[in-house]
Amino acid sequence: MDNQTRAREELVTDGLRKGNVGVHCPEKMLLARLEGRSALKNLEPYLFAEEGSPVHGDVIEFHGPEGTGKTEMLYHLVARCIIPKSGGGLEVKVMFIDTDYHFDMLRLVTILENRLAQRTEEMIKECLGRLFLVNCSSSTQLLLTLYSLENVFCTHPSLCLLILDSISAFYWIDRSNGGESLTLQEMNLKKCANFLGKLVSEHHLALFATTQMLMQKSANSAESFFPLKLTHETDTDYRPYLCKSWQQMVTHRIFFSKQCSSGNSKGFTVTSCHLKRNHVVKRSFSIAECGVQF
Repeated sequence: MDNQTRAREELVTDGLRKGNVGVHCPEKMLLARLEGRSALKNLEPYLFAEEGSPVHGDVIEFHGPEGTGKTEMLYHLVARCIIPKSGGGLEVKVMFIDTDYHFDMLRLVTILENRLAQRTEEMIKECLGRLFLVNCSSSTQLLLTLYSLENVFCTHPSLCLLILDSISAFYWIDRSNGGESLTLQEMNLKKCANFLGKLVSEHHLALFATTQMLMQKSANSAESFFPLKLTHETDTDYRPYLCKSWQQMVTHRIFFSKQCSSGNSKGFTVTSCHLKRNHVVKRSFSIAECGVQF
């Protein structure tokens, strides 16, 4: 770890420690957070199989191989949130936890510059002031960070969206460190998933998390996390590999893929599945300088 990274982590940790952990949210803060959360229903209608999504308590998993637009879609959602209402945004705050160290601030600024009518430095700073960015380099650090965030959510009523890119980043490391014991392999991730569920439930959040396609489903495998209808309609090579605690809390799973047809201007596809209501919708999108376009 270089000095710059260490200094950044110390700064983030110091900032997270400034509040009193465990302070209960006043009623006014809770009402303000409820109001801010309702705005997320207009976050991106084309991304969901159900009208009015996401709502508080939703856990949305972006799944797919690298280069299929998952992180770009996250930039799109972040921009939608942090742009002021006067500019067509939702004007709410976002917590972004980056475990892959892939977050590109310059890319986000470029998207903002292309979407804002008022492209001044002050407006860009105002937008970025609604973004909380944290880096984690291990599952242990991720778990400690989640514990530290509870007071942050309590003291920032308009902070209603949590993004984790990605929750599968430490899968192979944890599997190696756990030896032959599945319990030890999944210990940190299970704790992270359980505490994420607590944050989402108690602080009325929506959670977006990405996962890499590390496993491929074998042809003779009977393993499936979808009803027969969804399995047929999604037509995806999906094999769950993260702990059951995570699998059971996901409400929407959105599959990302790259279109092979060179004549198609829409270069990417999302297959959005509402796992509780067995609804599926497919959309195409492209990525331009201004970000994601459906």
